[in-house]
Amino acid sequence: AGMRLFLQYVGCFFAFFSTGFLIASTWTDCWMVNADDSLEVSTKCRGLWWECVTNVFDGIQTCDEYDSIFAEHPVKLVLTRAMMITADILAGFGFLFLVLGLDCIKFLPDEPLIKLRICLVSGVTLLIAGLPGITGSVWYAVDVYVERSSLVFHNVFLGIQYKFGWSCWLGMAGSLGCFLSGSLLTCCTYLFRETSSGRLHSAYSLRKGYSSAGTIVTNVHLPSSQTATAKMYAVDTRV
Repeated sequence: AGMRLFLQYVGCFFAFFSTGFLIASTWTDCWMVNADDSLEVSTKCRGLWWECVTNVFDGIQTCDEYDSIFAEHPVKLVLTRAMMITADILAGFGFLFLVLGLDCIKFLPDEPLIKLRICLVSGVTLLIAGLPGITGSVWYAVDVYVERSSLVFHNVFLGIQYKFGWSCWLGMAGSLGCFLSGSLLTCCTYLFRETSSGRLHSAYSLRKGYSSAGTIVTNVHLPSSQTATAKMYAVDTRV
């Protein structure tokens, strides 16, 4: 029981921070950052929804939102948005399921097997959430790196070049955390479910044995009492 609680809390810890990292990476503005900081008087960051410019001297930040989501955008931007939003939703549901499955939460306290199944569902959901998250963040980073490398290779300078920033790193970290917590919950919950099922089966068999023994004892004494009573009624009838 102690090991099961420990693994649940570790999985909950990773699931909480992984979900937070995924949501933060989706809604922050530094997926791409200018690579030539020493030559610029401002830091330029591009996110999935807007682009911000920060002056390095006074720290004043100016942000410009992109066009409507219905406007034409690069495929990289649209697919990354879709995959990160999907990962956010799945990770959020996985974390909520995990909270309901914790033993310290008073939800279905008399149904330990159901709570273990809830943890198992949470683990599977977190595993699925990590897939679009890692795909979107890694694909975005690779695309930025390939674009920069191709410009350097062809000696093309457009005034500013980008590299992937800390928002992209947050997406990767959150996705890896989802994989870790999901794997921990899925594998360990399955093992504890087998143990709990065996214990419940043994307890049920023991109760069944006790009830059967009681029935046998009752059936042994019941005919004798009925026979004595029948004999007494027979004697009274004859008299």
